[in-house]
Amino acid sequence: MASFFSKLFGRSGSTENEAQSASGKTEAYAECTIRATPMREGSQFRLAGSIEKTVSEGGVLVRSFIRADLFTSEQDAIDATFRKGRQIIDQTGPSLFADDAPSRQV
Repeated sequence: MASFFSKLFGRSGSTENEAQSASGKTEAYAECTIRATPMREGSQFRLAGSIEKTVSEGGVLVRSFIRADLFTSEQDAIDATFRKGRQIIDQTGPSLFADDAPSRQV
């Protein structure tokens, strides 16, 4: 009964797989780190991730993105996230981090 209410209110017990998935897989590209963190939606995965850049003061600037694309496998969502992250970096160039905001959506 408790597990029913946990699932109903979004508090399912976290396992190591869920914790590992939440941290995301990373790829280095153009002095940035792209982190793929696909979001599970039923039996599919939504493309989601972030682009991180370490600045000289030791801080990290983060640009998060979520797209409407859904995939049947988590690995497909991860691969697409890396492609989308590289595309965002290539298209926006230095202006991606020009505002020096610690984090924002792109």
